[in-house]
Amino acid sequence: MNIDWTDFRHFLEVARTGTLTAASARLGVDHTTVARRLSRLEAALGATLFDRRRDGYVLTDTGQALQAHAEAMESAALGAEESAGGVGGAIAGTVRLGVPEVFGTRVLTPRLSTLMTAHPELSVELLLQHRFVSLASREADLAITLDPPTSGRYVVTRLTAFHYLLYASPAYLAQHPPIRSRADLAGHAFIDYVQDQLMSDELRYLDRLVERPRRVFSCTGMLAQVQAAEAGMGLAMLAPYAVAPDSPLVQVLPGEIAADSTLWLAAPADLFRLRRVRVLWDFLRALVAESPALFSGPSSG
Repeated sequence: MNIDWTDFRHFLEVARTGTLTAASARLGVDHTTVARRLSRLEAALGATLFDRRRDGYVLTDTGQALQAHAEAMESAALGAEESAGGVGGAIAGTVRLGVPEVFGTRVLTPRLSTLMTAHPELSVELLLQHRFVSLASREADLAITLDPPTSGRYVVTRLTAFHYLLYASPAYLAQHPPIRSRADLAGHAFIDYVQDQLMSDELRYLDRLVERPRRVFSCTGMLAQVQAAEAGMGLAMLAPYAVAPDSPLVQVLPGEIAADSTLWLAAPADLFRLRRVRVLWDFLRALVAESPALFSGPSSG
């Protein structure tokens, strides 16, 4: 049996994305090429690997069994590529990291130059998205999430606990009834996420804080929530790292109002074996450990 490894690559992308169009975009080829490669692989194996449905391609039992073997081949190929690519054992190649937008913008990017200086042959692709990337479909090599993977072959670690704290602008506080206790929050204007676009149920913290909160402005990203709060639109529950040091926002009811959450770091187990992935993994863990105030807030010390 003579099968080209490239056929397995095309098979994996269709398995991960579910459509020829998405797989072809990831591979940088025409969708007819992907279809031809799949047909050739199925003919060589004498098996049907996908159920072709109107809404996409779904793995058959045979396809599911093959995927594990194909991913092992992919892992071996990536390891060989990494070993050959670095000059003198240097960390080289591209790592794609999926992160929440504000974490990537406020926390990671300003500090990433130290890693790039230490490993000049390393390239980082940062996915700043309003939804968490899918590690199962290999949208990223590793990801920071609010909800850790619960099934599949992943390496997962608790990156850090953090708080959402209540903030407002001095202008808003001056123009509205005083807030001396949690009970005073009723009737105030709030800024929040669009509720049917949440990345995680962890983000429903406002409903746990106030009964029937009056949302005057909602959006899918926290950076816009910060801007709205600074403009005096209302109160906002924000991660401390979302609030810049020069922001006019002040914490409301410090020490009394906080919603606890956790950031998790995860990577497919086969990709975790790559040195370039582990280097970024270790960098992220060290970065978070060195900056506790970004996650707990100044009132937590």
